[in-house]
Amino acid sequence: MTNVFNKSSSLLRKFLVVSLLAVLLMIIDSFTPWLKPAYSAADNFVRPLYWIANIPLRVQEWSANSVTPRSEIESDNLRLTKESLIYHGQLQRMSDLAAENMRLRRLLNATELVQDSVLVTEVIGVSANPLRHTLTIDRGTADGVFVGQPLLDAEGLMGQIIGVHKRHSTALLITDSSHALPVQVLRNGLRSIAEGSADYNRLNLKFVSPTADIREGDKLVSSGLGGLYPAGYPVGTVLSIVTKPGDNFLEIDIDPSAEIDRSRHLLLLYTSRDNTADAVE
Repeated sequence: MTNVFNKSSSLLRKFLVVSLLAVLLMIIDSFTPWLKPAYSAADNFVRPLYWIANIPLRVQEWSANSVTPRSEIESDNLRLTKESLIYHGQLQRMSDLAAENMRLRRLLNATELVQDSVLVTEVIGVSANPLRHTLTIDRGTADGVFVGQPLLDAEGLMGQIIGVHKRHSTALLITDSSHALPVQVLRNGLRSIAEGSADYNRLNLKFVSPTADIREGDKLVSSGLGGLYPAGYPVGTVLSIVTKPGDNFLEIDIDPSAEIDRSRHLLLLYTSRDNTADAVE
């Protein structure tokens, strides 16, 4: 009986010591930057696991292309993918510019057409937490990537960079529940905020009055307000509009333009404000 009591006391002491240590580490992490080097070291340690996780996919691709010389296929695919992404990224603003020109016909001779530069990158990992929409790409500070940099695929805006390391970076997607993006309706310029819904196939449009001129099928683009994203890039399409009696705002679902959970090759966007020589024009 005495041995059982001693074992229980020993386990209780160990539990208390571990609990106090955990609380101490949380306090240190909340009020000091001391643990940030440990986070960076851990992130660099985990990076090889992303490559290991991609091995089955790479083996499958290799076996599917085994009839043709792999070097030739890789060279052609990489070249065509980069060209397609770059052209799509540079042409995405055409619809917004056309609508802008129709509204401002008297200023056609003074339009400011900025050619944004892009850098091709590849997804090497995604968050294991289904409620956290982040992904890891194979570009970092060595490539001129910076926190807050916009990320897009061939169809529209994907998100922005929230963490940068030497050879890889972490991006927060626009569908994450903590993300908000200033947008406007392409048809009439109506402004609003598109928030993530924790669903890769849905965004929520906030603060739209029941009297606002908005319809199902309306296209949304980034408004450029707030300085987080440049103006004119596709965000999504109005999927449904619900009016509830007594509510001050409409409930609007948006279908994202970007293939949030499918795109593998993406574009890092450098606007005219970014003086980065590494971008591919």
